[in-house]
Amino acid sequence: MELAVYNIKGSESGKKIKLNDAIYGIEPNDHAIYLDVKQYLANQRQGTHKAKEKSEVSGSTKKLHRQKGTGGSRKGSIKSGTFVGGARIHGPRPRDYSFKLNKKLKQLARKSALAYKAKENSIIALESFNMETPKTKQYTEILNNLKLNNDKVLMVIADYNEQIYKSSRNLPKAKVMAAKDLNTYEILNASKVVLLENSVPVIEEILN
Repeated sequence: MELAVYNIKGSESGKKIKLNDAIYGIEPNDHAIYLDVKQYLANQRQGTHKAKEKSEVSGSTKKLHRQKGTGGSRKGSIKSGTFVGGARIHGPRPRDYSFKLNKKLKQLARKSALAYKAKENSIIALESFNMETPKTKQYTEILNNLKLNNDKVLMVIADYNEQIYKSSRNLPKAKVMAAKDLNTYEILNASKVVLLENSVPVIEEILN
């Protein structure tokens, strides 16, 4: 698969870049995508939720009335979960939601996500560029030139670049990621994926 490479002014540079069919041309595996996205979202959860149990609720531990002979049900404590203001029965406890997946499965999921984007013609190749200082206005101009100002855009750069990252972080629909941090969720969450020219070989090296 070949893509025309654009420059930051939004016009074709005259260069073309070849995308590896072993990544962008595979038959996507939906189950691998599901598992990888599920893991990503699970790993984002703090898991610090906590409800008060019987031993933690304030209240008297005195037995409310004798066990037998009242005609009512037996009650051991006002802190019981059956009373208003009592404990939460089987409430949430702090826990770790993260789980592991095989490296090859995660690789397949990222390939599948990129393959979907390639099928939808949602991948754009851009000439590598740099910024001297973080400028949101300059970054917005680049997106406008590429006619992506109304799209949710994921820009993939070869390595972490503080100037480009800081220029984009105030824009709600813009995301910048280094190629090594690329994940299935962010690929699918974007409507357009912009690959910087120097990021393509890095992605191939990681996914092959």
